[in-house]
Amino acid sequence: MDRLTRRSLLAGGAAAALPPAQAIAAPDFAQVTPGRRLVFPRDHGAHPDFRTEWWYVTGWLDGPTGPLGFQVTFFRTRTGLGEGNPSRFAPRQVLFAHAAISDPQVGRLMHGQRIARQGFGLAEASERDMDIVLDDWRLVRERSGAMRALAGGEGFQLDLVLTPTQPILLQGEGGFSRKGPRPEQASWYYTLPHLQVSGRLEREGRWRPVRGQAWLDREWSSTLLDPAAVGWDWTGINLEDGRALTAFRVRDARGRALWTGGSLRSADGRLWTAPNGAVAFEGGRTWRSPRTGAVYPVAPTVRLMTPAGERRWALTPLFDDQELDSRPSGGPVYWEGAVSVPGGRGYLELTGYAAPLRL
Repeated sequence: MDRLTRRSLLAGGAAAALPPAQAIAAPDFAQVTPGRRLVFPRDHGAHPDFRTEWWYVTGWLDGPTGPLGFQVTFFRTRTGLGEGNPSRFAPRQVLFAHAAISDPQVGRLMHGQRIARQGFGLAEASERDMDIVLDDWRLVRERSGAMRALAGGEGFQLDLVLTPTQPILLQGEGGFSRKGPRPEQASWYYTLPHLQVSGRLEREGRWRPVRGQAWLDREWSSTLLDPAAVGWDWTGINLEDGRALTAFRVRDARGRALWTGGSLRSADGRLWTAPNGAVAFEGGRTWRSPRTGAVYPVAPTVRLMTPAGERRWALTPLFDDQELDSRPSGGPVYWEGAVSVPGGRGYLELTGYAAPLRL
């Protein structure tokens, strides 16, 4: 298949615009209910009966000119369209992906994105194991258990190997993670923190070796957000002592928490799962985007109320302008950036500040 044909088939996914949430018949989608046991490697793979899911890799690289943040993210959406249509061109499933690097010397995100309807060998998500292809971008779990990520964008290319150093972390109750006051507002959610990263980064036509540490978030759901929710704040932090911190809150239009959650796992595997109300994102400096006018709380303090007492982490962004505009691939505008805390590094995601998030 020549390059022109490949590009035309990929572009067809963008032409099939996703319908608004209210146009999709929710009862046709599989629902997240407690009691199911996650099974691997099967649950590394796609879950096409659910409405949406993502494979979300974020991390820090120690590059030749200093620290860089990076993300490689693949999404799958079941559109609810054409499900009775036998044509291979029917946009039943759509894949889209983002790649970005945060370089303080550039001072803004360098970003790339892709979208295509699933099929034709050009956009595929295996149901057996982690293996997602979108043209020449790929995220695959190899026989060794390591993952390889290939993606790029504006002035960069990433070719990274992500090697687990800790067991899978099941969020919530064995992977069943509540996201709202109603029990159906939930996702299946697991994490692989403290991934060891090796590989190479291409900038200005030159490949250079890089090393670092990363974090994988995996979620799938059909009814994720309460109707009153406008977005969420989320952070995942690899702490230098081997602990892994996850914290999130789902917000309403007044900035109040509709639901909170997260976890703190020690280096020896002891896991504390935060009940609703035990996580807070507090204060901190804000940054206003010169492009969208959105005001983001880019330096909050995350507070966990654990049985052993209160724990606080003040987040500091690598730099302020880490806003990502994914509208060309059908996504939202949000802030997704590398952050550090005393004794750790991770990522902060802030959605629903430019406009209410609709999934």
